[in-house]
Amino acid sequence: MSAGRRLVRAGSLAGALALWQLLTSQDVDLWLRFEQFPTVVEVASAFADRVGTATYWQDLGHSLGRIVVGFLLAAVLGVAAGTAVARSRWAADLLGPLVEVVRPVPAIALVPVAILLLPTNEQGIVFITFTAAFFPVLVSTRHAVRALTPAWEEAVLTMGGGRLRVLGSVVLPGALPGIFGGLSVGIGVAWICVISAEMISGEYGVGYRTWQDYTVVDYPGVFVGMATIGGLGWLTSTAVEYLGRRTTAWLPRPTARGGADAPRPAFRRVRAAAPATPRSAETPPLLADPTAVAATPRKEPVP
Repeated sequence: MSAGRRLVRAGSLAGALALWQLLTSQDVDLWLRFEQFPTVVEVASAFADRVGTATYWQDLGHSLGRIVVGFLLAAVLGVAAGTAVARSRWAADLLGPLVEVVRPVPAIALVPVAILLLPTNEQGIVFITFTAAFFPVLVSTRHAVRALTPAWEEAVLTMGGGRLRVLGSVVLPGALPGIFGGLSVGIGVAWICVISAEMISGEYGVGYRTWQDYTVVDYPGVFVGMATIGGLGWLTSTAVEYLGRRTTAWLPRPTARGGADAPRPAFRRVRAAAPATPRSAETPPLLADPTAVAATPRKEPVP
């Protein structure tokens, strides 16, 4: 990424913060009421105070631990189930109806099920996080595997490869872009649901602390929690996308168009540097004049 694009991105964030500070400091009350909002300075001061406490880092560790456990379980089981549904008729008949019935149910609506089913609140929050990320990964994997070209599998089978060889050499590598697309979506949905589950039934965590700040009318603390959630979500999503780029580095990448960083085609430079070729040297005399072909005597075959 060029320095200009980074400057534009940083400027957009700074502009949003400046607008927030202006609207809240002037107590703007047109249709949206900003007089009850804390200013950027108040939120920054509360954030600095909160970072210096052990409670903040304890909540951070609990939320990250729940995300890591739930998301890793969803990634492993979602890829396995999606691949099985896409390649096995029995798996599609057994799991397909269950997936289509349960998938539309919001994961946060399963909080009562988690409370009744699992012995501790911690396990229930991990279950909600797992459920939120599981279905995006499964669906993306299923579509990616079904979209593979059959010729690749046939080529491996022709050379004597078995089912495991096809799975490891064709199916999983070919479906990796779609799989990581589902993982990127899943990590974002997982953060939404883990924060909601912490607000409902948690004892620690960023979501739990944000809700506690709201109940005691500590609005700067609420915005500190929101900023922390946004930062954690951005970091984890960036990590998943970076891992996806490194894992699929062997795939061809599209060339950027119209940007300042787009490389110029090499043939233009070569054509500009090459000397002009005379017309006489470029076209043979025989082909330069069409009448010369007819005027050229034909040789008789030697008996």
